[in-house]
Amino acid sequence: MTDIGKGPANWLDAVKPYVERAPLAALFLGISSGFPFAMIGANLSSRLAQDGIDKKSVTAFSLVLLAYNFKWLWAWVIEGVKLPLLHRMGQRVSWMLLAGALVVAAVVNLALVDPAADIMATVRAAILLGIAGATFDIIIDGYRIEILRPEQLGIGAGMSQYGWRIGAAAAGAVGLVAAQHWNWTVGYLVCALFALPAMLAALIVGEPERHREIATRRSGGDLWQAIIGPFVDFFKRKGALLVLLFIIVHKIGDTLANLTFRLLFNDLGYSNDEIALYDVGVGFWALLAGIFVGGVLYARLGLKRSVLISLILMAVSNFSFAMLAAMGKSNIGMAGAIAFENFASGIGGVAVVAYFSALCDLRFTAAQYAMISAAASILGRFLTGTTAGALIERFGYVDFYLVTTVLALPGIILFWLMMRAGLVDTSVGSAARDEGAAQPAE
Repeated sequence: MTDIGKGPANWLDAVKPYVERAPLAALFLGISSGFPFAMIGANLSSRLAQDGIDKKSVTAFSLVLLAYNFKWLWAWVIEGVKLPLLHRMGQRVSWMLLAGALVVAAVVNLALVDPAADIMATVRAAILLGIAGATFDIIIDGYRIEILRPEQLGIGAGMSQYGWRIGAAAAGAVGLVAAQHWNWTVGYLVCALFALPAMLAALIVGEPERHREIATRRSGGDLWQAIIGPFVDFFKRKGALLVLLFIIVHKIGDTLANLTFRLLFNDLGYSNDEIALYDVGVGFWALLAGIFVGGVLYARLGLKRSVLISLILMAVSNFSFAMLAAMGKSNIGMAGAIAFENFASGIGGVAVVAYFSALCDLRFTAAQYAMISAAASILGRFLTGTTAGALIERFGYVDFYLVTTVLALPGIILFWLMMRAGLVDTSVGSAARDEGAAQPAE
């Protein structure tokens, strides 16, 4: 028996699926998914630091990203509530348009506040954008999984990661350059346009066929099913609690490290243009290479081994920033650390996202993926917002990044144990199967 996603593909066969209709749509969905994160993540960190806000307050703003971790609380609304008038376009399409419009409004609102003059207004604006962006993510993820056939999950994950990084990188670069030459308000207003790709993709592709088929088979009690169904289905699977534990701990170190990079760069003395060149520019191309390599690894090695390799590489990438912090300001050192981190993240983006997508049941795709993706980073984001700034100020960047490297080890060990016990295979849902047939797994 073969591993999920594994096939006898040569390098040319691994490239062809990237130009199919559904994976291309996943690219545009990813672009819109990535940019709100940059607006309240890296760009807001830079904006606050340049306005003289202290490190503890800057890292505390990462708690705004916890909206993404609590999106499962209202994901049932997108599954079960029909929008007046817009519902004629389809459940997924109508919610894509509404969520996109909410994100645009929230970005404009954040653009108009002045952190130096009113930090609480900035907090409120960031929270609103976090909620709007998380809602956008719910519908984007559900839509992506449902337009992809089971054999396209790996390719779709790769294209989505391409899009996410394009959106985040482009928004990051536009924001930094606009702030350098004009101001942050202009940068944020221009970046609001990044909501359009997902909205246009939904209008062009239309309602996912796999979602329509499931919807026609659901009987009465749809709203109640939308609320409790995702949890009941997931936790009745064999080893569900162990799988959930892996989801929670697998990215603690990576999340804790990633949300502090801009603080490191500012303290090492890099200018906005240098950050845009190395962090955004070099990182972008390294990410593209990592995603391509991740797609090839997924096709040749299958889901399990490609996930394990990606977890190891992401742990090592945190160590590279400890080396950069010890070295001090170095363009070559920064380029190397950023390149390796993005290359590793690209590989992990394909393998891990494909596994999380495969865990979903098509009856509850949006809500179930919201639960899974929220659990995947909640602990790391909470630690970043509550302790990262204080840890950096007390122990310094070198020791901080060494700690994040150690924190990556439990996820690696746990996934290896899950592989040995067969839980990776038995945990997948109907999104990884064709017409209800069980997906072969090694």
